[in-house]
Amino acid sequence: MSFLFSPLKIREITFKNRIFVSPMCQYSSENGKATDWHLVHLGSRAVGGAALVIVEATAVSPKGRISPDDMGLWSKEQAVALKKITSFIKSQNSIPGIQIAHAGRKASTPKPWDQKHKVFIPASAGGWTPLAPSAIAFGENYPTPHKLSLKEIQKIIQEWQKSASLALQAGFQTLELHFAHGYLIHSFLSPLSNHRTDEFGGTLDNRMKLAIQIAEKVRKVWPQEYPLFARISSTDWIEGGWDLPSSVELAKKLKSVGVDLIDCSSGGLAPHAKIPVAPGYQVPFAEEIRKKASILTGAVGMITEPQQAEDILSSQKADAVLMAREFLRNPYWPLKAAKALNEKLEGPPQYLRAL
Repeated sequence: MSFLFSPLKIREITFKNRIFVSPMCQYSSENGKATDWHLVHLGSRAVGGAALVIVEATAVSPKGRISPDDMGLWSKEQAVALKKITSFIKSQNSIPGIQIAHAGRKASTPKPWDQKHKVFIPASAGGWTPLAPSAIAFGENYPTPHKLSLKEIQKIIQEWQKSASLALQAGFQTLELHFAHGYLIHSFLSPLSNHRTDEFGGTLDNRMKLAIQIAEKVRKVWPQEYPLFARISSTDWIEGGWDLPSSVELAKKLKSVGVDLIDCSSGGLAPHAKIPVAPGYQVPFAEEIRKKASILTGAVGMITEPQQAEDILSSQKADAVLMAREFLRNPYWPLKAAKALNEKLEGPPQYLRAL
């Protein structure tokens, strides 16, 4: 059997293969609630044979959304709206996962195809003031964010825990914490965006404290039999910023509080970062963290070909591959990969006459 199509057991959940659908923002929610678009979008990837389908970055609070059109999970009504989606994913022998998040200083932005606003939606147009560890704007034309107080930080930790509880009620079996891409938790991790002088700033241990406390609180309400992932930006790609050695240390600490897999992405903290995007450019991060932190890792970024994915896994650079844009182009990519690697992956019986 190929590595790509070998099962992976994490805690009490067995993924039928190592192909995971990465979270992809759809900017199609209504008041934070999932719609029929999400059912079709996510359901088709489960039909296509992926072992894990992860719902897009889902905000733990209204101000945690990237845009007003983002998914949210701070109410029971939102959990109920997701239940239909998780049930369908399970019916296709796939595992439903969700990524919970807080956009931080990159919040209150328009959806990509919105022509009314450039990079920020003001309060007068339905937006809000972004939150951050320090009053440092993300970039040009972005507002100065509100610096969180210690009391506000504790409230946000509770919001993550509540969102995790709601994810369980919604039927999810894997949870991912979004600590990457310049959003709130990543902005606490990086010394470029965190200039605090209290217990959440300064030293590496202090800057990691919020991420660790969130993971610890979430693990208390997330069942021991279910996997907990964390997506991190392995480097800022900027000198003096968050880097790979820091990511290794973070992975070790996250493992100690119950995180099972590190989803190894990068960048997103600053618009001027020069990122050498190329096929598999982030795979070395997954390999290094896997080896030095002794934790499962997922490789993500410009993974498009079956043999490429197989080589990543067979050379023990990661334990799973997460794909996004390639799944937008082809929801049935696992069927293509199975054929290329001479594996048998049965598609839905409704489609058998075409397979």
